[in-house]
Amino acid sequence: MAHEHDSGSTPVEGAQYDFAAIQSKWLPIWDELKPFATADPDDKRPRKYVLDMFPYPSGDLHMGHAEAYALGDVIARYWRQQGFNVLHPIGWDAFGLPAEGAAIKRNLDPRDWTYDNIAQQKASMRRYAPSFDWDRVIRTCDPDYYRWNQWLFLKLYEKGLAYRKASQVNWCPFDQTVLANEQVVNGRCERCDNLVTKKKLTQWYFRITDYADRLLDDLKQLEGAWPSKVLSMQRNWIGRSTGADVQFAIEGRDEAVTVYTTRPDTLYGVTFMVVAPDSDLAAELVEGARPEVRERFDEYLAAVRGTTEMDRLSTEREKTGVFLERHAINPLTGERIPIWAADYVLSDYGHGAIMAVPAHDQRDLDFARAFDLPVRVVVDTNQPVTGVIPVIPVDPETGEPTMPEDAPLENPAETGVALTGEGRLINSGPFDGLSKSNAIRRVTEALQGSGLGETAKNFRLRDWLISRQRYWGTPIPIIHCEKCGEVPVPESELPVLLPPAEGLDLKPKGTSPLGAAEDWVNVSCPTCGGPAKRDADTMDTFVDSSWYFLRFLSPKDDTQAFDPREAEKWAPVDQYVGGVTHAILHLLYSRFITKVLFDMGSISFTEPFTALLNQGMVLMEGSAMSKSRGNIVKLSEQLDEHGVDAVRLTMAFAGPPEDDIDWADVSPSGSAKFLARAWRVAHDVTSAPDVVWKNGDPALRRVTHRFLADAPGLIEAFKFNVVVARLMELVNATRKAIDTGAGPADAAVREAAEVTAMALNLFAPYTAEDMWEILGYEASVALAQWRKADPTLLIEESVTAVVQVDGKVRDRVEVSPKISGDELEAMARASEAVVRSVGDREIVNVIVRAPRLVNIATRPKG
Repeated sequence: MAHEHDSGSTPVEGAQYDFAAIQSKWLPIWDELKPFATADPDDKRPRKYVLDMFPYPSGDLHMGHAEAYALGDVIARYWRQQGFNVLHPIGWDAFGLPAEGAAIKRNLDPRDWTYDNIAQQKASMRRYAPSFDWDRVIRTCDPDYYRWNQWLFLKLYEKGLAYRKASQVNWCPFDQTVLANEQVVNGRCERCDNLVTKKKLTQWYFRITDYADRLLDDLKQLEGAWPSKVLSMQRNWIGRSTGADVQFAIEGRDEAVTVYTTRPDTLYGVTFMVVAPDSDLAAELVEGARPEVRERFDEYLAAVRGTTEMDRLSTEREKTGVFLERHAINPLTGERIPIWAADYVLSDYGHGAIMAVPAHDQRDLDFARAFDLPVRVVVDTNQPVTGVIPVIPVDPETGEPTMPEDAPLENPAETGVALTGEGRLINSGPFDGLSKSNAIRRVTEALQGSGLGETAKNFRLRDWLISRQRYWGTPIPIIHCEKCGEVPVPESELPVLLPPAEGLDLKPKGTSPLGAAEDWVNVSCPTCGGPAKRDADTMDTFVDSSWYFLRFLSPKDDTQAFDPREAEKWAPVDQYVGGVTHAILHLLYSRFITKVLFDMGSISFTEPFTALLNQGMVLMEGSAMSKSRGNIVKLSEQLDEHGVDAVRLTMAFAGPPEDDIDWADVSPSGSAKFLARAWRVAHDVTSAPDVVWKNGDPALRRVTHRFLADAPGLIEAFKFNVVVARLMELVNATRKAIDTGAGPADAAVREAAEVTAMALNLFAPYTAEDMWEILGYEASVALAQWRKADPTLLIEESVTAVVQVDGKVRDRVEVSPKISGDELEAMARASEAVVRSVGDREIVNVIVRAPRLVNIATRPKG
């Protein structure tokens, strides 16, 4: 494209930086050029896949979007400049409760609200100018997308990984739908912030627990490439522990109850058993109980159901419970122990029952003290657990171990503090004197030998509850037939389309609105042809986002979810960018589905996202932006006032990407001034594009090439703010050279201006593109390759050596970078400032770190 003035001409007088005009100029040109398209099969460049977490179309773009897409775009543009063919797609996570709620409130079809918002966001996204390949857009509410959600469901169903069962589930009374464990935050619904209760329903699950070990162990692949905080959150959520499954016989019950424990070594300290009041086991044990017991239990259960899990697990809460008037038998001692129902045990932990060892577990102790139950110490925390096993004194009359008088063991029943430290077993029969680790092994072996227990693993992770009682989601492709049971919809009949919303009551009422769509729900059974009904629930939207990164690889393919050949070319994602709020939910589900697809032979990798960058939040005056606080900053207004490039540059310059940005503390107007300054540098250049750079001012060239050398490492370390600061230094050095140094015709000035344009492409694409044209080049600067630094220009002619005496700086001297330690010490000792400082004191030590530092230590003579 033509540049604004010919090489060798004088600068355009009075040129003004007009960001609005520049934006209007370049957006249609980019639409025509499509510089970020990736479909060319003959493109031989190595590939990179950079992906931003796709947005939910809840309205126009906001400040959080502005940060996320500015930072992700830096990475995508950087890798293009490094010679890669970069796939950087965008789409919309378009199903879900917000759209349905908004549609109900406005009496609209969710489709209309969703697609209108997508159109608005797309227009704003184009204006914001991330380097997306607009030919690969997906919307998860499109039938040609959710068809493949249904296909994926059927594949999991075939493998036994999708199943339906009745269980206690998280229930949001406000949204009238179930929630996965991960969607409950501090006991509240993550969407509406209302308290979550428990409800027994028959629901669909994905058997993610079958992959728990792999989900945990494969995190090792991501160490150093994912934030350590996220890895820790994933590990904690999966929550693997090792211990034993112990069989406790129940009086009056044919089948034993399995109790999982991480401390089988404390079995001799079990004095009662606790079952979750909302478990099937508790309901069974109270059957046939005396009416008074049954009445107390029913009242207690009703109270428990109105309590959040967080409250139930609180250590500060008063312990409550009901004695079921049933007893279990300790498998090691044969002791008869009472069974209680108490809310501090959850129905989905282990097997819904625990063995209570109050002397060594604080919650068990609190319960025992509340109901006057026995407390028996079986671990002596005063005894060492290393070295030789000590001889334990035995009472000659009883034969019981006794404690030395000089080491009294505190009684938890009296102190109220459980003994949770390490120690050696006491009051444990043949296991006395063993340390914890030895005792766990020996007790487990004894249980296995008698058929009363075995080594076991337990996970905090629970199967993924995917069914939702709402309209706006992917219909579950199962048909229920009284004769045939659950019948999968044949793949040839996919997609199962959502019926029109017209005529349906979408308001939350505890059952799916789809059940009322009679023409849709009533069908013939694919197996027997008899009358049947479609499953009326829809899928959790996290199913949509669990595999979307693969659909981007072949978004228009109507024969398969994704093309495996394209997956071999592009996947897994090289760099994923998004908020830490998805550290558990979305990332865990995507990792699970990736492993399932790997096992199916569809892909050759087991982790979806090779590297992860979490950006912080954009705050206002220290708080998250919200209407109630009155502190919302509208992105559209910021773009109108300061320009797209200024907002993008501000996001990058504000600090490390993972830190929060307080918009009150940053200066988009300052960014706009800098961009105008950089743009005018390009206008002032008067040399031709073919000028010989090596003839230019060496001082400015050193600044330029030091930037060229340092910027890639800084970008790859996500130190975008440092790169912007260094770029500002380069522009200042160039301005100085133009105004008071070599002048606008100097080759080094052109070289610096061109490097500035190339670097600004990462942060401020409109300004960069305009500078590139002004400097005489055709669009697009985004495709210009990063220049290599000249190593001869990176050699410092001199460095500043600091000379200290007794820790205080006394002199600074310019020296050669190659100066030896002896030469530097001699120079320091000869310094007049050093001689005066040392005076008549004695030099006792000299530390030399050539070429930067000399430290002289002295003391008074004599």
